[in-house]
Amino acid sequence: MPALSSVLIPYAAYLRVYEPLAAFPEPERSHWARYADREHTPTAQDELRRSLADLLPTPPVPVPVHESGDAFVSEVDGVVCVCPWRTRLRGWLALEELTEQLPAALLDAVLPPVVRGQAAADYQQWRERNPDARPWIRTALWQVPVRWFVLFSDAEREYEPAGPAASVLRYRTPMVQARRRVARALKTLRETIDEGQLTEGLVDVGRWLEEFHPRSLVELDYGGLVHALTGPQLAEDRSAADLAAGIAALQAGDGEGAGEAYARLVERWRAVRHLQFAN
Repeated sequence: MPALSSVLIPYAAYLRVYEPLAAFPEPERSHWARYADREHTPTAQDELRRSLADLLPTPPVPVPVHESGDAFVSEVDGVVCVCPWRTRLRGWLALEELTEQLPAALLDAVLPPVVRGQAAADYQQWRERNPDARPWIRTALWQVPVRWFVLFSDAEREYEPAGPAASVLRYRTPMVQARRRVARALKTLRETIDEGQLTEGLVDVGRWLEEFHPRSLVELDYGGLVHALTGPQLAEDRSAADLAAGIAALQAGDGEGAGEAYARLVERWRAVRHLQFAN
């Protein structure tokens, strides 16, 4: 698909869960076992190109007609883990968010009401047959939600400066660590400040994590956001460390220190979000 090679990569970050094969029932487990044995498995850019291809027809296809049979594959302590794309489910969820974020006139111009209506009806029918379904991947545009950094420590940060390919900035941690950090952060927040967006967001992330196998791997990938940040900005970005410092300060009763750490984090990501509206 050479026509897609010039399409700009969306500035999106991803929170992914890789589950061990044992977490999947048959026949899906066997499918993923065979899939993981392939010599080459698709990359994040491959997934992006396929998603963009559906937006090229007229009218566009906001949600794939069939669910993807692809996944990201990783090996954790000798155990093969997979992160299914579930592109169709994520498309439905993204369409719901889009309806809440864009003005009706703009949304109608991008996706005609009849297209959205059919997608919504398809999702309702599918959800009735699959009430417990959940995505293995969460996506955020033009930011990394602050709550995602709670799951990781600065020691788990992996940064690869731009070489022949684009820079890579990601965090990876075992599921048990991610859940433990969410629980500790929620305890501190509830004991020190009023309920707010950070607390509500953490509750949501924590519930999502509980849906997966305890031996899973959790990954935060800056994805296309690396194209919105300079090399020095990426190298100096210690967002997980800033959030951990803020929560530790709260726990120690240091409100001023907590405010300073949180302000650094918020300002960093506010500056990135503002790039969305730059010429």
